Amino acid sequence: MGASLGTGRALTSYHFGPDHADDGNESRPKVYIQASLHADELPGMVVAWYLKRRFAELEVSGRLAARIVLVPLANPAGLNQHWFGTQMGRFEMRSGQDFNRRFPELGPELAMQLKPHLTDDATHNARLIRAALRDALATRAAATELDSQRITLMRLACDADLVIDLHCDWEAVAHLYTTPETWPAIEPLARYLGSEAQLLADVSGGEPFDEACASAWRYLRGAFADRFPIPAGLTPVTLELRGVRDVSHETAARDAQAIIDYLTHAGMVAGEAPVPPPLRHPATPLAGCEYIHSPVSGVILHRCEIGATVRAGETIAEVLDPLEDRLTPLVAQTGGVLYARHWTRFATAGMLVARIAGREAARTGDLLVP
Repeated sequence: MGASLGTGRALTSYHFGPDHADDGNESRPKVYIQASLHADELPGMVVAWYLKRRFAELEVSGRLAARIVLVPLANPAGLNQHWFGTQMGRFEMRSGQDFNRRFPELGPELAMQLKPHLTDDATHNARLIRAALRDALATRAAATELDSQRITLMRLACDADLVIDLHCDWEAVAHLYTTPETWPAIEPLARYLGSEAQLLADVSGGEPFDEACASAWRYLRGAFADRFPIPAGLTPVTLELRGVRDVSHETAARDAQAIIDYLTHAGMVAGEAPVPPPLRHPATPLAGCEYIHSPVSGVILHRCEIGATVRAGETIAEVLDPLEDRLTPLVAQTGGVLYARHWTRFATAGMLVARIAGREAARTGDLLVP
């Protein structure tokens, strides 16, 4: 949907593999991969370009055992937002909404619709749920351009078995988000990618894309677990491909190969996958993350590098006020991996500066809000 007269945008998706028309034929598993939903996060866009070429080669050689849908540029609306030379791709300027929040939650409406048709056959139920998801999104009306973009992306992904959403942070090591239930299936991907932090939550809050894709399955299992077998259905994962400046042929080629190795390991690409390397750090609860804010304004002087394992009580950075000759320490209250920090070196009072992946759950509510 165009935001105004005479305007319009398009989402481009590439389809590969057996039955790649993606017409609802479920004879083979389906993988959905998208990049740059936060439009100023570009590492994933380059990885998607590498994947597009690799999938084409694998299709020609007959090695794709899954249907693949690839969207290299998931946010054309955000990609066009520039303010005096600076790209503003995380929040829609009209509404202020985060492009990776408020995706549709379809579980409650599907529960009422599907209840009379579910059986003791888990495979039948899975087919029924996927068809219902497709139908619900096909008829869902959009009120704004942003709603239209969200619904279009969900239509492409809703019936997938695996959803991989490619993002990045300000400055960061590779890390990922998934659920405790799907972590065993995603762990090999973390190993191939060299992920330094694996952040797990059933519900992180705000309806981000990958979580929204899986939420209907989770809701239906909760609603009917004592009566009908409902499989997990969809495995969601958000990959954070380091920081916004980590854009290069070398890193993109390595990350694309990691994803191909994982799909091979999972049987979605024919062939023998390399043995996954050791996991760099164990999975931790997203509720265990510490978000460190600066209580004052000033120049940020980091004392620890991203990827470092810090101790509770350790000063990870200082904030310099050169007028008052004052250094304010930023002290970790939680031990763990310092997996991300802000790219700017000047703090306003209250600004989020860094994140640490702690081992013990300590937060509740909307876990993605700093």
